[in-house]
Amino acid sequence: MEFYMKLPRSKKEFAIFIGIVSILSVNMIAPLITCPEAGFYLSVWQDALTVLPFIWMSVIAAVLLTYVPAEKLTLMIVSKKDSFRAQIVVNTLCTVLLMSILLTIIGSRIGTRSITLEPIRLFFYKWPRNFAISLFVELCIAQPAARLAILKLHLRKEAGKEE
Repeated sequence: MEFYMKLPRSKKEFAIFIGIVSILSVNMIAPLITCPEAGFYLSVWQDALTVLPFIWMSVIAAVLLTYVPAEKLTLMIVSKKDSFRAQIVVNTLCTVLLMSILLTIIGSRIGTRSITLEPIRLFFYKWPRNFAISLFVELCIAQPAARLAILKLHLRKEAGKEE
């Protein structure tokens, strides 16, 4: 029942779900990654805000690129008999793993506004922190908020059918 009520059922609902998750994630993760590197200054935060639309577009692209591989990886780890929470946690873990690999490189290049080998050279230094921050935000804030929104949408649709 939780799968039916808390997850998207159509392409429109999927777009709403991804929109909520990506907007919340980008607005939290980018500053949480940038500020420890560049300093906790208003100018650093403002600079991070100026590149957020470009990072958001790359996040959407990364979601679309990693969706199927993350689903396949999830199915290798969990069984259809596992609980909703187990499947969601593993799917989030797989999705964040794949996306954080891509976005550690892409996000650095967007943030610095330059295409250099620096993000690749520093990958194993930066990726674990980026992965941990992203996983926390996804598991504890962004995805629960999106699932709640989808649940409320479905409850509203169900209430409309009964009348």
